[in-house]
Amino acid sequence: MAKGQHLSKHQQGIVRRFYEHKGGIHVTKLLEITSDLAVNTDEKAGAKLWARAREYMEKLGVEPATIEKITAAKNLKALGELVGKLSA
Repeated sequence: MAKGQHLSKHQQGIVRRFYEHKGGIHVTKLLEITSDLAVNTDEKAGAKLWARAREYMEKLGVEPATIEKITAAKNLKALGELVGKLSA
C-alpha cells in the first residue's frame, strides 16, 4: 500500500473478501464474456471480447496451450466447456 494510505477496518474487510473470492469473480467475468460472444455479431467487438477472454483465462491459470488453441480457432464451444469446468 502507498505510504500514508490507511484503510478503515470496514474497508480492509472489503479488500480481503475481494482477494479471497478473486478466482470466482474471474470465472464469472469469463462466463459473461462467453455469453457476449455467443450473441455477438460485430467482428470488431468480437475481437475485443476474445482478447478479454484470453486475459481472464490467463488470470485463472489456464494452460497457455489451451488458451492458444481456443482463441486461435475462436472456438466458442470449447470456451463454454472450459468455463463449465472452471465453475464446477
